Amino acid sequence: MKTALSLAVLAATTASLAIAAPAAAKPGDPIKVSDDLTIDPIIEGTLRWEHVDQDNLNLDADAVTMRMRAGAEATTNGLSLLAEAEGTLAISDHYNDTIAGNNGYLGAEPYSVVADPQNVELNRLQLSYKGKAAKVTIGRQRIILDDARFVGNVGWRQNEQTFDAIRGEAKVGPVALDATYSLSQRTIFGVDSPNSHFDGDFILVNAGIDAKPFKIVGFAYLLDYDARIAFSSQTYGAMVIGSVPLAGKTKLDVKLRYANQQDYKLNPTHYSADYFGAELGVSVAGFGVKGGYEVLGSDDGVAAFQTPLATLHAFNGWADLFLTTPAGGLRDYYGGLSGKFGNAGPLKGLNAAVLYHKFESDFTGADYGQEWDASLGFAVAGYPVLLKYANYDAKGFGSDTEKFWLQVSFKY
Repeated sequence: MKTALSLAVLAATTASLAIAAPAAAKPGDPIKVSDDLTIDPIIEGTLRWEHVDQDNLNLDADAVTMRMRAGAEATTNGLSLLAEAEGTLAISDHYNDTIAGNNGYLGAEPYSVVADPQNVELNRLQLSYKGKAAKVTIGRQRIILDDARFVGNVGWRQNEQTFDAIRGEAKVGPVALDATYSLSQRTIFGVDSPNSHFDGDFILVNAGIDAKPFKIVGFAYLLDYDARIAFSSQTYGAMVIGSVPLAGKTKLDVKLRYANQQDYKLNPTHYSADYFGAELGVSVAGFGVKGGYEVLGSDDGVAAFQTPLATLHAFNGWADLFLTTPAGGLRDYYGGLSGKFGNAGPLKGLNAAVLYHKFESDFTGADYGQEWDASLGFAVAGYPVLLKYANYDAKGFGSDTEKFWLQVSFKY
């Protein structure tokens, strides 16, 4: 009954926003206080229902959560101070929020995991200075490098991942350099979790050149965890990404990436594993088709290539069954279709996508199952609405899993 009521609240809220939404201020418009001072308010939120059905659990998970972020950024003469709080409310808490003991349970809750615990925290507090060719930021901040495959903010989850760090960015002509030293990874698991943050010494360096039509990036990520030592690693690699015009408005999208990862500092497991990713896509007039092959390699089954700072939901299937790479590594053969359909009555910017993944072990080639993903997005009265679905067929590896999401968001 509680879940049904929560879903009714979600549906009613979505409908009311669609029908009676007031005119919103354009996102990103700062308020001019004086000739030298502007203040940019931050107000955004996401209301989401997430349903999870796994064969190995008797109780399906239903999470209805509301996430709000509020703050402001004041800027004067290139100097900026940004402060932002973040809060997530569990309207329906029939899910395992990864914090043992919540909801009266002493151990793991008898539901599937939805990693959106109820939480109030300081999300960002940063001071930055931006000149003509360089920018320096110090404090708790959001860091997204390239497509977030190795370093990101885990933006899909309600509680964002940020970093306590000092970051420098510089660009001279086509050459760009991005270097970060971080002493703490502030995770998505909330302030009440024993995994709320992971401290250590993290060095993140990207150097790139925009050699049109391709961008070439080299990177080095050195992760020295204080306690999470099994994830201490050194990763070096390069990426080539770009688009090549074909006939008419058709273009070929290319992404190639290689990296090698080895143990680092106190990691007790000595290993060396390779990463390889190749993706090709063709797009024309808002419609696209793509195919790719990604390998997170294994060192003979001893240890595998890991990406503990990544936005993992965007890769290897939306069901999130491979957030930690199995010791035998992972091969992901994938392909997808996407389309932008324009406006359909009150539905603005209608878009859809379908993706397929076939998973295997890198070490032995064992079958890790397959997954279908689909999404439908549009805006109603200026409010983005998203529906997503994931269906993972385990083929004997893990458990069959279905997930469904419905969310509406706003931003001012």
